[in-house]
Amino acid sequence: MLHTPITAFYGGLLGITFMYLSILVIKSRRSEKISLGHGENPHFLGVIRAHGNFAEYVPLILILMLVAEINSAHEAVLHVTGAALVIGRIVHAYGLKHHSGVSWQRVSGMMLTFAALIGLSVQNILFLY
Repeated sequence: MLHTPITAFYGGLLGITFMYLSILVIKSRRSEKISLGHGENPHFLGVIRAHGNFAEYVPLILILMLVAEINSAHEAVLHVTGAALVIGRIVHAYGLKHHSGVSWQRVSGMMLTFAALIGLSVQNILFLY
């Protein structure tokens, strides 16, 4: 039987985070009375992009993590990249929600996300056997 507890753990944390971001979008849509788009509202655009950016990066990285775990990657690699992804996505979303321009949160959040993406990609390419 296939058992992938590390990917399951980080997938669960990221699923909860995605739900939170979804609720932020829904609440903002209701309060701003914007059913589609962002209504030229820069704050709401940040909320939408935090949600969208999460949806763009997280699925691929979780797939890479799952493949690495199935192929017996070292637990430390999986935990480091999983933690980097969770922290990176939360920090990035915070930066988009609270700052309209460039912020250290957005930059560091993307750097952590890219570290997870590159780390797991390299893991899957170089350590197949």
